[in-house]
Amino acid sequence: MRVIIQSDYEALSQWAAYYVASEIVKANPTDDNPFVLGLPTGSSPLGMYKYLIELNQKGLVSFKHVITFNMDEYIGIPEDHPQSYHSFMWNNFFNHIDINPGNVNFLNRNTPYLESEFEKCVMKIQQVG
Repeated sequence: MRVIIQSDYEALSQWAAYYVASEIVKANPTDDNPFVLGLPTGSSPLGMYKYLIELNQKGLVSFKHVITFNMDEYIGIPEDHPQSYHSFMWNNFFNHIDINPGNVNFLNRNTPYLESEFEKCVMKIQQVG
């Protein structure tokens, strides 16, 4: 594990965004070889998302060939509920970048078959790398 120490939240957020963006650019993703990214929710990554949005809007990184998997979600609330992580991510990140909506992956929080939903998600992660 590598520990990165920055002077404050802004510096850390900017460092993280530039790191993610540079990895995407370096991978040069395509439809046949997408970049796969796991994303956290909550307030901690908001600064990183803000900087990634800026980098995308400046044309320095594209999310057109990026597939995302969100790592968490509340069970039993609709995806359009203001407290859902689905809404959170669309409002704070996805609506502001050039990502293909079909490349955004969340667990189905309302299925009665949560274990099989989890297995399906794991299989999709393995499938895309």
